[in-house]
Amino acid sequence: MFAQPLSNWLHRRGLHFSWVIVALTFLTALSSSAALGLPGALLQPLSKEFGWDVEQISSALALRFALFGLMGPFAAILMERFGVRNVVVTALTLVAAGMALATQMTQLWQLVLFWGIMLGVGSGLTALVLSAVVSNRWFDSHRGLVVGLLTASSATGQLIFLPVGAWLVEHFGWRLAVLPVLSACALVAVAVFLLMRNRPSDVGLTPFGAAPGTPVAAAAPAMRITFATPFKVLAEAAQHRVFWVLAGTFFICGLSTNGLIQTHFISLCGDAGLGPVPAASVLAMMGAFDLVGTIASGWLSDRYDNRKLLFMYYGLRGLSLLWLPYSEFTLYGLSVFAMFYGLDWIATVPPTVRLTAATFGKEKAGMVFGWIFAAHQLGAAVAAYGAGRVRTLLLTYDPALFAAGAACLVAAAMVWIIRKPAAASAAAPAQAKAA
Repeated sequence: MFAQPLSNWLHRRGLHFSWVIVALTFLTALSSSAALGLPGALLQPLSKEFGWDVEQISSALALRFALFGLMGPFAAILMERFGVRNVVVTALTLVAAGMALATQMTQLWQLVLFWGIMLGVGSGLTALVLSAVVSNRWFDSHRGLVVGLLTASSATGQLIFLPVGAWLVEHFGWRLAVLPVLSACALVAVAVFLLMRNRPSDVGLTPFGAAPGTPVAAAAPAMRITFATPFKVLAEAAQHRVFWVLAGTFFICGLSTNGLIQTHFISLCGDAGLGPVPAASVLAMMGAFDLVGTIASGWLSDRYDNRKLLFMYYGLRGLSLLWLPYSEFTLYGLSVFAMFYGLDWIATVPPTVRLTAATFGKEKAGMVFGWIFAAHQLGAAVAAYGAGRVRTLLLTYDPALFAAGAACLVAAAMVWIIRKPAAASAAAPAQAKAA
């Protein structure tokens, strides 16, 4: 509707419409990730109002993470068949509806439906697969930087919404805390409907960074694909050792981030006597560091050995988790944790996307990464439920923190199983010199 006139206006000023697509994708991921993260601030209010224990609430949130990840491969299919714009608008509408309906719930099965199924499916359609699809379709250069920027949006969503949500919970109750996230999802859905386009050819452009003189490709017809296609791609990918290494390390990534810290950190701080607003502020601090770390990771992944980057990220994360129980939850201790943990919270994504594309090719990268991301969210689901179970049985989160920290150190060692891509090894020095 407004995309072509805006593209023409930007072109006359030397700007590429791809950056509008990046902005829309950033806002989409920001609002959906805020919806995904907010329930972590509501564990204790829900428990007090309805009498549900942490394990029961965690089971619904674990389902949310599992669906969030398992939608990934099928999100890529849906984007090919129905278009990115239609899928994103549908997803944001589903997330907004789930958030709104939850304010009227009275029973546990409703929590499972609204925040387990609806939120899981909706956010899964706008997950990291969307970032991979946008970077591959709209950019021939700077893909790592774009993936880093889009991935960092989830940290930004946490940065903006969690402290506000925690303050609203404390002063007005948990139902009103849902309103900012719900409103953001609705507004972004309108913007996406008006401006999002599926491919550069839809507005008469080539991808950003394409060689001068490259002809504009004709708009591609919808692919003849079925829901069996992701399983065929999985069967092909499963024959490669790299797939299992990336899926395994990403399982540990989800286990040590979304499932553990994002879901249980505020409750963990509550056990140590820290209120929800200060705890949410620490999460926001992590988000600020992760915004920097993930964008920097995208820049680095375009220039250096991605295996070395993953080794550093998983190693630092593991050490920070092992240290957290000894931080005494003081301002200084939590600030140190927020810095080291936050810098690599989602910094693992750009190198993982780059290694996926280098191994399986540009055309299959989105769908293969969808399966790798599914492993990430299965790990998150295990930690979301497992940490809640540990807390219910032992009245402490320490065993969960130690297990996640040790797993990260294992992931750091696993990345060396991947052989350095020949093309990357030759190109990296040249790119570093050119920079």
